[in-house]
Amino acid sequence: MTGTETSPRPLEECLPRLRTTLEEAPGLLVCLDFDGTLAPIVDDPDAAVPTESNQQAVTALTETPDVTTAVVSGRALANVRERIDGPAIYAGNHGLELARNGSIAVHPVARKRAARVERLCTILEIALRSVPNCRIENKRLTGTVHLRSVPAATEPIVRRVTREAVDRFGGDDLEVSTGKRILEIGPDFPWGKGNAVELIAADEPPGTAVVYVGDDVTDESAFRAVEPDGIGVRVGGDDPSSASCRVGSPADVASFLSWLESIRDDRVERASAASATRLEDR
Repeated sequence: MTGTETSPRPLEECLPRLRTTLEEAPGLLVCLDFDGTLAPIVDDPDAAVPTESNQQAVTALTETPDVTTAVVSGRALANVRERIDGPAIYAGNHGLELARNGSIAVHPVARKRAARVERLCTILEIALRSVPNCRIENKRLTGTVHLRSVPAATEPIVRRVTREAVDRFGGDDLEVSTGKRILEIGPDFPWGKGNAVELIAADEPPGTAVVYVGDDVTDESAFRAVEPDGIGVRVGGDDPSSASCRVGSPADVASFLSWLESIRDDRVERASAASATRLEDR
């Protein structure tokens, strides 16, 4: 784990190191954010869908031997499961909900504070209803105040009202965090996507290579969880990040996922050829 943030290098500069890691590792875990990573950012969150190439790439990776795929999203678990098919594992609400091996686990602290999140979302819906295009999303365990379509002049008001409401009605139980044109309201305790990635990775065989791809501030804990032994890939610009590599857009993510599939397929073919040679030599 690394605590430093520098400008991530373009992915093509990282490929030799990643190729070596993948060729030596017995397995691969690929964890993916959804919005801004598999799906382009859109004004209406309900309209977000993965690009066709990303859906195809995730499906192909999931079917590749010794590869586990996971989506780790700020969206509610049920919401993100409806939007992308194929992954073996889904983590929703920044990992507070985790679906794997046929069961769903919910963080007990988040479960206890869900009623307070719901109450606060209701309060904000009333307090901010006069702000054009301001949407409050109750995700049961967390809430999101969407700012993407809010007029620039009113955005400071939304931020102030949200923070004041959380301070007044959330007490020590809830906190506000920021993302790309959103405010997230959730339980105030140390938890994030990085914790979810660590839980998922702990179930993988020893030596498994771990890759995490994401685009937002909320993905930084996941980058820290996988670096430097694994690899974090930031989607977007070259702002300082705990990820070591970067790509420009969801379209580039699809190309990267296809490259990962090809590397793992080559490894399987080489292993099969080596096994056949050993049998012939007996």
